Parts: sequence; C-alpha cells; structure tokens
Amino acid sequence: MPHRILKRGFAKHGFIRRPAERFLKTPKGLLTVILFLLATIAAPGEGLRVVLPGMAAAVLAAGLVDLAALRIRKGEWEFPDGAVLTAMIVTMVLRAQEPWYVTATTSVAAVLSKYLLRSKTANVFNPAALAVVGSYFVFHTGQSWWGALTEVHPATQLVLVAAGLFITDRVNKMPLVLVFLGTYFILFTATSFLRDPRVVAEIYRSPDIEAVLFFAFIILTDPPTSPAKYPDQIICGVLVAVVSYGFFEVFGVVYYLLAGVLVGNVWESWRRVNRRNTAAFHRKLGGYLVEISPWGGATLSRG
Repeated sequence: MPHRILKRGFAKHGFIRRPAERFLKTPKGLLTVILFLLATIAAPGEGLRVVLPGMAAAVLAAGLVDLAALRIRKGEWEFPDGAVLTAMIVTMVLRAQEPWYVTATTSVAAVLSKYLLRSKTANVFNPAALAVVGSYFVFHTGQSWWGALTEVHPATQLVLVAAGLFITDRVNKMPLVLVFLGTYFILFTATSFLRDPRVVAEIYRSPDIEAVLFFAFIILTDPPTSPAKYPDQIICGVLVAVVSYGFFEVFGVVYYLLAGVLVGNVWESWRRVNRRNTAAFHRKLGGYLVEISPWGGATLSRG
C-alpha cells in the first residue's frame, strides 16, 4: 500500500516519465529519432566540434524555457519534447558555423512564438521556420541545411528520402508533400524554358535539392500548422510552392522556402478560425487578428 501511494504521488508530480516505447510510437517520438539519425550522419561532414556546441546549447535553452512554460500552463512537469524537436530543426537548418548563442537564442524565440502567436487551438506559425527567418534579420544568419545530408555521399542521402516518406505517411500528409514538390518543380522547370536555365539550375543542385526535401518532409508537415484534410492539403501545398517560388524569383532571399511555409501557416490558421464564421470579411479579419495576438489568444495561463 505505501508503495502504491508513493507511486501515485510521484506520478502526480511528474517524476514518472512515460515509457520510452510509448513515446517512440508517437509522431514526435518518431521524428526525434529521425532527426537524431540525420544529425548523426551529417555531423561528421561538418565537424563534430562545429556542430555539437550549437546543437547542445539550442536543445538545452529551448528545453528549459518550454519546461517552465509547460509547468505554468498545465500545472505539472512535462518533458519538453516539442522544444527539443524545434531546437534540432533550427540548428540543422542554420549554418553549422553559427555561434552557439545564436542557435540557442533562435531556438528560445521559436519556443516562445508557440505561446505568443496562437489561436485558441494551435500556434499560428511553424516555430522553427518563424525563428530562423527572424534570425536572418537580427543576426544575419545563413542557412546551409546541413541536417538535410548535404555533405554526405549521394547514396547516403536515400536515408533522408526514406525517413521523410515514412514520417510523412505517419502524420498523413502525403498529398501536402507531393502537391508541394510537384508544383515547386513544375514552376522552376517552366521558368528554365522561359529564361536562361542557369538562373534556376541551382534549385536542382546540392544543397538546394536536399533542402527542399528536408523542408517538405520535416517542416511543411508539422501537424499543428498544416491541414489535416486532403483537399485543404492540396490547396496549402500549391500555395506554399507558389509563394516560395515567388520569393526566390522576385527577392532572391535565402529563406524563400520558409517564407512560403509561413504564408501557408497563416492561411491554415485563418481557415481554422473562420471555418464556421459567416460574419463579414472585415469582422472576420478583425476577430482573427485579435485571437492570434498575444493579448487575444491563448496564453501561458490556464484556460
């Protein structure tokens, strides 16, 4: 009896973690394994001494912030698995040579964005994508997408494709990924016939080709910020591809893929908030902006 009481008390206060095998069956658990595998394969090519400080600082800083936020929000301790994933994605997209404090700060900003910019049901933006774009303006960061296996033997890159298809199927986002990739490559292929093909040739070369696959499989399919139903996935896939293409062609910015997904995130958030709202457009827009603002949406407090 005392043992049972003690066990209940530990569970109540969060000292008993959920079994590892149960976690690894969830999309977050599977994605954690996939990212760890990709990072393990890619890190030697970048140099362990280069990669490890930034990755460790990002995971630790983001994890501690999310741990505190979850405690405030839910009233109990919970492992910050989402923060760990976000920090890994941020680090694997940014240049491996970025200072450790840059990856850490960017990852913390990503975690905070989940709580500050959200509707009543989910965060508006993909946290990693928003933070990486923000770091470009604040720290003038570069993006090498080293976690996409850009510096390994071509045969090894099949790991990215196999793992990406697996997690995409697991979260039921295959139409989203296929439509995005199809539209994306059709647009750039058509452009090569209309102008000097050398201008867009880099899209089909490393590291851009690996980057778009990592983006499609890992970032675009983020469940909280992407559509669940197939018709909505098709619309979103086309939208993200068109916006990404437009940012590349018009502005030539390094974050063109992330700009595309952020626009797709806004569309998906708008669709969710207003799917049952028949009010006039200006009232919809006003209500939506209030809901996703730090003052109108869900906060760290309960409720």
